[in-house]
Amino acid sequence: MIYTFITIAIAIVLLYFIITRQEVFGSEAKGERLLRMQHSGNYKNKKFQNLTYTPALAEGYSMPKIMFSFLFDKKDPLIKPLHKIPSIHTDLRSLPKDQDVFVWLGHSSYYIQTEGVSFLIDPVLSSYGSPFRFFNKAFSGADIFKPEDIPAIDYLVITHDHYDHLDYPTVKAIKDRVGKVILPLGVGAHLEKWGYKTDQLIEEDWGAEVNLKNNIKIIFTPARHFSGRKMKRNVTLWTSYVLITPKKKLFLGGDSGYDTHFKMIGEQYGPFDFAIIENGQYNEAWKYIHALPNDVIQASIDVKAKNIIPVHSSKFALALHPWNEPLQKITNLAKDKDLHLLTPMIGEPVDLNAQNNHFGKWWDTE
Repeated sequence: MIYTFITIAIAIVLLYFIITRQEVFGSEAKGERLLRMQHSGNYKNKKFQNLTYTPALAEGYSMPKIMFSFLFDKKDPLIKPLHKIPSIHTDLRSLPKDQDVFVWLGHSSYYIQTEGVSFLIDPVLSSYGSPFRFFNKAFSGADIFKPEDIPAIDYLVITHDHYDHLDYPTVKAIKDRVGKVILPLGVGAHLEKWGYKTDQLIEEDWGAEVNLKNNIKIIFTPARHFSGRKMKRNVTLWTSYVLITPKKKLFLGGDSGYDTHFKMIGEQYGPFDFAIIENGQYNEAWKYIHALPNDVIQASIDVKAKNIIPVHSSKFALALHPWNEPLQKITNLAKDKDLHLLTPMIGEPVDLNAQNNHFGKWWDTE
């Protein structure tokens, strides 16, 4: 019997190594890149750390309990939409270069064009948000943008290396249309494995300020999250960004649980004309690494956002809440606080120079 268990264990280990050698899993940092990571003040005990203690699960929760809930608890009938999600297929290639515009591409993927410079953030344009085609499928209507829809991009911006933010098929497909890539420490190893050149990568730590085209500056700022594409966690950094143009300031929040860093960023760089903040795929069990709706509101207040654009919803079912609950809750909460919330449909352009952007409750169709 013991030899049977040993054989099974060896087979599982071998299968793991065979599977994780596929390109989609990326590569670990080595050499000079690893040395840079080790010199980071945010890198300790061979891992990146959050600014404050951040347990993976909140008090009172355990991984077996959560897995049991996901597998066996009765699911909300609206965890996935019953109908095709309303969306607009804007032709990104035909947008005038002098137009300052934001276009949400679903989940945490979006396109920004400002001062004649284009940015593509966390593009996940394959039909799934995982390493495998059969898992975490996109909702119908939320999958209308494909890699071939992406025009030549000045800057590809990556917040961290999770599959629903760093999508191998998309990043590989658009490689020849990307000028530079902005990404946190360690993540460059994945892109180099996928054919990007070292001199294309702007790979930095929190606090780094980088001058871009047309007098635009980007600053790497903290987030409260984690990283990893295999079993090891936190071997690459995660980040938010402050994007400063000659005429406006934008906060690109990335994935983050609520913490004091929002107030710090607001005091140092705010107020922001626009804050694009995660709102969705939350659960009380992982509130320290994914913001709850109330946290999104407080974070928006902390960063001093004039306009809030919630993302990280309406494409994948990564949590147990109804697919449209994040937008329902954030809309009501923002109204109570008299905050200006922008909720465009996927693909619906937002004029970054307009003072009166308003959008309908397109998610209230179920």
